[in-house]
Amino acid sequence: MNFLSVPAQVNHNGFRVSLLTDPPGLIEVPGLEEARVSIHVGPPVEVSCRRAGYYHCGTSVYGDIHIIPANTPSVWEVRGKDTFLTLSASPTFLNKVAEELGLNPGGIEIRNRFQVRDTQLENIGWALKEEMKCGYPCGQLYFDSLSVAVATRLICYHSSKSMEMKRSNKRLSDRRLRRLFDYIEDNLAENISLGDLAAVIDLSVSHFKVLFREAVGLSPHQYLIRRRVERAKNLLGEGKLSISQIAAESGFAHQSHLAHHMHRVLGVAPKTLRKRYENAFAPAASRP
Repeated sequence: MNFLSVPAQVNHNGFRVSLLTDPPGLIEVPGLEEARVSIHVGPPVEVSCRRAGYYHCGTSVYGDIHIIPANTPSVWEVRGKDTFLTLSASPTFLNKVAEELGLNPGGIEIRNRFQVRDTQLENIGWALKEEMKCGYPCGQLYFDSLSVAVATRLICYHSSKSMEMKRSNKRLSDRRLRRLFDYIEDNLAENISLGDLAAVIDLSVSHFKVLFREAVGLSPHQYLIRRRVERAKNLLGEGKLSISQIAAESGFAHQSHLAHHMHRVLGVAPKTLRKRYENAFAPAASRP
């Protein structure tokens, strides 16, 4: 197996994303300690695979998914260049998410899947691929959210439990929401993680994500981006800092990252918005 020239990231929970390519030929992969989701990225290619006593052969197209349980060796025969995105989740990480879902982690086994389609899992994979490609500009919170989403999808739809995630009847109190919003405002410039936010109000990450969306109507990451854009907007109006300084003060990775999200949320670029503020406060021209 050959790694492409794209960096992989491992977070503290034991979740990894990698973009890989295999040359044509026979490839033997030993059993690894992580469960893996392999999503085909490149052009169609004929692939056969033997693992866990089963054999599958077919043409892999963009978005086809293989799910390989932990400690499962496999033998692949590839009849062309094969490029794929791999999402790897350690047993510790899967067990933690299972516990947060109210399940007994000891009884969970990820199922062996050949060339399946799972639109939700695929879309999460593409979001992780884009984040990796851009150098992880959205920060730890976004990466954490996506990694938990992958683990939840695997447990609920591709494991021995295969259950729908039950919605909690709990609600976030006004006091808890205020504490959470105060923390976000005080730390907008920092690389806030999903775990950081859940810890502020003493919730598990999985429950926090559900309750936050119910209370606010946005995911934690969407809310954080909107607050950062609003802070950047206010700083632009003050006219004291450069746009690159404003990006850093607002928690964006760089100036283009700020521009992307400001245009998406407000429909205007930072330079354009700054010009509007300057024109609005410019002295009126004297009349003849």
